[in-house]
Amino acid sequence: MEKVLITGISGGQGRLLTRRLLENYAVCGADRVAWEGRPPGVNVHQVDLRKRKFQDVIRTENPTAIVHMGFIRHFRSNERLRHDVNVRGTQQLLEHCARYGVRKLIVVSSGYVYGAFPENPYFMNEDHPLSASRAYPEIRDLVEVDTLASAFIWKYPQIRTSVLRPVNVLGYYVHSMMNEYLRHRPITMMGFNPMMQFIHEEDLCEAIALALEQGLQGVYNVTGPGEVPLHTAIRETGATPIPLPEPIVRPLFRRMFDWGAWPYPDGAIDYLKYPVTLAGERFVEATGFRPLYGLEEIFRSVRR
Repeated sequence: MEKVLITGISGGQGRLLTRRLLENYAVCGADRVAWEGRPPGVNVHQVDLRKRKFQDVIRTENPTAIVHMGFIRHFRSNERLRHDVNVRGTQQLLEHCARYGVRKLIVVSSGYVYGAFPENPYFMNEDHPLSASRAYPEIRDLVEVDTLASAFIWKYPQIRTSVLRPVNVLGYYVHSMMNEYLRHRPITMMGFNPMMQFIHEEDLCEAIALALEQGLQGVYNVTGPGEVPLHTAIRETGATPIPLPEPIVRPLFRRMFDWGAWPYPDGAIDYLKYPVTLAGERFVEATGFRPLYGLEEIFRSVRR
């Protein structure tokens, strides 16, 4: 039986993925926080990816595959710490993969790396430039992580490496930025209603499992059952959009974020204005992936 090590295993998505993979794999994990009540037989090492102890984990567990989800994606941490954990932690992980004979690697990136701009075409493919840091410098670390992992594919072709860029992930357990936005009173930009794509947290687990089973290599967008306007998504999750003029909202968000009273930098506003829709055909053709959850079920999972 292959052994899979999951970084970020104690988070909501990591726990779901663990239960999905236990059907066919031995599973262990690494996270900076513990997982109380984990399934029997799943070793969870409480460790920082940047430390020597993580290297010891890989050496002793000797996994055949690694799923890398151990990122700080929120903005509650110091910006320098977030960048160091995400970028240097990924660099260390990639070095360990090459040194200790890991055969498969999956890096779970994000569709946000393309950036939100008025000139974005609908359904961007994987060759589209990663431009998010131009207008949203706070997520330049995610762009750097994606770039590092993409370069690793060509540097170590013997390691079956895939970089997955999912659209907005929603569900009961996941703590994505869009999930948190829809659970509260969502402010929108007056005059804007961009098309958005969503995928259920369980379908993302299935996509990761397929990439593992098939030893996928390359960069892939992972999309869900379709797209809807932002205001429709808000209403379907049981909330009411609150449209406000951007000249008021942007400086207000910037000030509140600096004070720690708002969870998102003002660069996130562009994702409420411009479409970031992805083409997912490449992943479907490579794996046969079909989402099990429709949009109605996805939005219902957020309402719960």
